[in-house]
Amino acid sequence: MATIDYPVGRPVEKERDVSFHETLYNWVATVDHKRLGLMYICSALFFLVVAGLMATAMRIQLAIPNNHFVGPDTFDRLFTMHGTTMVFFVGMPMVAGFSNYLVPLMIGARDMAFPRLNAFGFWIFLFGGFLLYFSYIGGSGLTGAGSAPDVGWFAYAPLTERAFSRGASTDYWILGIFTSGIGSIASAINVIATAISMRCPGMTLARMPVFVWVMVVDAWLILIAVPPLTAAQTMLLLDRYLGANFFYTQAGGSAVLWQHFFWIFGHPEVYILIFPAFGILSEVIPVFSRKPLFGRPAMVAAVVAIGFISLSVWAHHMFAVGMTSWSNTFFAVSSMLVGIPTGIKIFNWTATMYGGKLRLDTPMLYCCGFLLQFLIAGLTGIMLAVAPFDWQLHDTYFVVAHFHFTLIGGLVFGLLAGMYYWFPKVSGRMYNERFGKLSFWLMVIGFNMTFIPLHFAGMLGMPRRIYTYYPGRGWEMYNLIASIGVLFQIAAIGLFAWNVVYSAFKGEPAGDDPWDAWTLEWATSSPPPAYNFEQEPVVRSVRPLWDLKHPQDPDWKFGQ
Repeated sequence: MATIDYPVGRPVEKERDVSFHETLYNWVATVDHKRLGLMYICSALFFLVVAGLMATAMRIQLAIPNNHFVGPDTFDRLFTMHGTTMVFFVGMPMVAGFSNYLVPLMIGARDMAFPRLNAFGFWIFLFGGFLLYFSYIGGSGLTGAGSAPDVGWFAYAPLTERAFSRGASTDYWILGIFTSGIGSIASAINVIATAISMRCPGMTLARMPVFVWVMVVDAWLILIAVPPLTAAQTMLLLDRYLGANFFYTQAGGSAVLWQHFFWIFGHPEVYILIFPAFGILSEVIPVFSRKPLFGRPAMVAAVVAIGFISLSVWAHHMFAVGMTSWSNTFFAVSSMLVGIPTGIKIFNWTATMYGGKLRLDTPMLYCCGFLLQFLIAGLTGIMLAVAPFDWQLHDTYFVVAHFHFTLIGGLVFGLLAGMYYWFPKVSGRMYNERFGKLSFWLMVIGFNMTFIPLHFAGMLGMPRRIYTYYPGRGWEMYNLIASIGVLFQIAAIGLFAWNVVYSAFKGEPAGDDPWDAWTLEWATSSPPPAYNFEQEPVVRSVRPLWDLKHPQDPDWKFGQ
């Protein structure tokens, strides 16, 4: 009755002592997908700390009216660098990191399809991040003093033309993101090629793990969405240095053209960032519910549908620019339509949990937090898809609260669930469950304290991107509560970091499969050997490892 034939990964042999320099060289020169995946994730966590400090400074500034913690110019640079860093240098490398580490293991492959391209993609991404932050040293070509970009993560033209942005800081923004985008495209090509051509025998598309399906759709979105942004940045550079005037309105260009190009990238980018969390929940929830994933084919179809629909919703960011009523109607309908496959996913995750033998360890707690908070994000997103409602709340803190519920309440919670879930596989040791749960509750409390009040501040008319405000407008209490919530989030992330570092050295040995899971990455030793599998696995169901270990399970034929 066995459904997979494989020898588990051999125990990792004791390595000879190596010097620090040799170890450093081995990491820098590696083409191993697992090391590159960890390097992506560690780089993203570094940039997360940097962006988090910027967010903390902004919340201190807005905690009380007429505050002078930072000035308006500094505040502009803070929210520009915070948003840019979180999207391009936290979210995107997390996508690449999880897909690099897990996709080959889950499909029974020994590495990515193009290992050297994989390494190139990481280093070009990292160079782009450092290039952006080099603007603090060399950003102003006029005064000789460094200054970071101050044009927002969206860099709306014509405010980014030379007439309004005189220094070189905007050029660093363009070139940093342009360069890192090359790395994102390289990683996406690799994921698609790996999933299509390197699956082990028996691993048909129908049996491929949902996480891999999600990452393949995600990679296609990257290939489609990033080039329009690259094209827009190229045109902006031509405007700034060769007088092309694509976006300079006084010379016949169009500022709305920039918005179309940017949001053709910008809204699919939201799904590019949230898709890894979808994949993680689809693997974690069944394991901790002791049930097969409910409606697995529908889950895959929903991901593909979201990918298609997400390419047709970009202009709901532009309801206030004066498009025709027909255009507004089309983008309003498409924005509401994307809620259908998203609702299918939330329903199926909930149905998987219903009636299961729930095990509320830290990864599962983060999944539960995701479900509640992403539901709120979806509901406020549907509200903003209604054009008249959007006109009233456009560019207010209601929008800020909405997309932070998506990208923190959704993405970050999903990523934390995945980090805790696969930490034993990566390190060979268990994390501290007590501190994991404590960090979860601190994160839940802090996140909701920060962003629920901002919905109300936005409803009362508080605009985005202001560096201070006068008292008496009803915003004071909401901003103070939001700023206090940041302290809980800092404590949660600090406790998570301590838990990871401490457990990596002092944690209890995890064994190869501490969760009694079902996918192939748990069939190898922990951490996996360099070659992943001593022999190529042969798969005969969607739950290969589970079915072998539990042939008595009445649901063992599920999905064959």
